[in-house]
Amino acid sequence: MPEISRFLGIVITMYFNDHNPPHFHVRYEDFRAIVGIDPLELREGQLPPRVLGLVMEWAEIHQAELRENWTSLAVQGKFKRIAPLV
Repeated sequence: MPEISRFLGIVITMYFNDHNPPHFHVRYEDFRAIVGIDPLELREGQLPPRVLGLVMEWAEIHQAELRENWTSLAVQGKFKRIAPLV
């Protein structure tokens, strides 16, 4: 599972050839979640409210890059790292 980004203890990953709809996985301490890309929404799991807010802020800034990575991973098995939230 490629690590797309990491910031403030939050790890963002995507699986190769994962199921639709497009989404990414989030790990933070003992918390796990799946966040949809279009629309940006918590689809599964749980994160502390502050962490969810940071993840959604980051995802909104990088939504186009997340879409590109989803497609690239599915078609070519390649991805690009995305800048962390600073």
